[in-house]
Amino acid sequence: MRLSNLLFNSLKESPKEAKIISHQLMLRSSMIRQHTSGIYTWLPLGYKVLKNIENIIRHNQNKIGCNEMLMSTIQSSELWKKSGRYTDYGKEMLRITDRHENELLYGPTNEEVITDLFSDYVNSYKALPKYLYHIQWKFRDEIRPRFGVMRGREFLMKDAYSFDLTEEGAFETYKIFFRSYLKTFLDLGLQPIPVKAATGAIGGDLSHEFQILASTGESELAYDSKLVDSNLFEKSYEEITSMYSASDEMIDKSKSDVIVGRGIEVGHIFNFGIKYTKPLECYVLNKDGKRITPHMGSYGIGVSRLTAAIIEAFHDERGIKWPINIAPFRINIVTQSNFDLNEDIKNIYNILTSKYNNISLDDRDLSMGRKIKDSELIGIPWTLIIGNNYKEKGQVEVIRRSDGDKVFLSKQEIENFEFEQYTP
Repeated sequence: MRLSNLLFNSLKESPKEAKIISHQLMLRSSMIRQHTSGIYTWLPLGYKVLKNIENIIRHNQNKIGCNEMLMSTIQSSELWKKSGRYTDYGKEMLRITDRHENELLYGPTNEEVITDLFSDYVNSYKALPKYLYHIQWKFRDEIRPRFGVMRGREFLMKDAYSFDLTEEGAFETYKIFFRSYLKTFLDLGLQPIPVKAATGAIGGDLSHEFQILASTGESELAYDSKLVDSNLFEKSYEEITSMYSASDEMIDKSKSDVIVGRGIEVGHIFNFGIKYTKPLECYVLNKDGKRITPHMGSYGIGVSRLTAAIIEAFHDERGIKWPINIAPFRINIVTQSNFDLNEDIKNIYNILTSKYNNISLDDRDLSMGRKIKDSELIGIPWTLIIGNNYKEKGQVEVIRRSDGDKVFLSKQEIENFEFEQYTP
């Protein structure tokens, strides 16, 4: 893509309302624009990152046999009244009355809706276990929205739901999702720390949060140092959960041999048994024809929140440093504004586009210095500078965003250069 065609306008200074680095950089790099309190418009650069994160999450959900679907954002209040949560949920729920005086709500979560849907489509134990998920916008009327998309009122979330015939089966499913979440966050370039957590309004007796360490995190957590391990996915569920970990009110203050820090919650999983299936009269027939109430679990990932969490983990004084599989563009080609887009430049652009698919060409009428600074701010993993050095020596300057390392390559060398090898 030519950046002259992109809806993009970088800011040199951070807006006063932005208090944490991710909010500042998302505004400065034209990823988002605030529409009203706690609600943001996702501009093209931010939307590209959001879709890249979605695709990694989707890949890992599909890999464990989860069925993707899409539930509505607006829900009827009747199911919530039946489950007992309509009055319990509190003022975070946005309640709506339509012209026919029907009570509706903007969904903050989907346990009731998915249970009702499951009841209509599955009636035999032979169809279990069943895993369903969607990636959908949600709304929770936060009393004090802050930190940009980290704690907004409208947010994008992946939520999955599982149905099992027995309590034992539900626990095995919980472990499957637990490991899938570890793999997802590792694929996003993050170091997840799974911590025991309270179940809150969702309910149940087993829950884990997945936290990303950050000094700006809202959650306090305590954990065994061995949980910060690049080989965490190679360990079993039992081995991982045998290590001490807890968040906020679950922390044992008497523990002295643990690390205490702050984190950003990016995922939360629950095993809540028959909390929803029982009041909503959901059942399947077992092999003896007897009605059995299925056991459920739910598994959430904050997709829009992840963009901010990743920035908190990967940035420097110049801007964002995206992992290459999340970046809005993998490679950015920068040319002088008076430098004609000759055949050589077009060939380099076409070669890289055919190989990596996601390449930008900064052809804007700006100075080279401004273009390079914008490339750093946006966090594009590789910047190729085609300027005087190319005119004089036929060499392109290649800069790696993660560490500023530079190399000079000919056009032929660029064709064989491995740009995928990148770590922020």
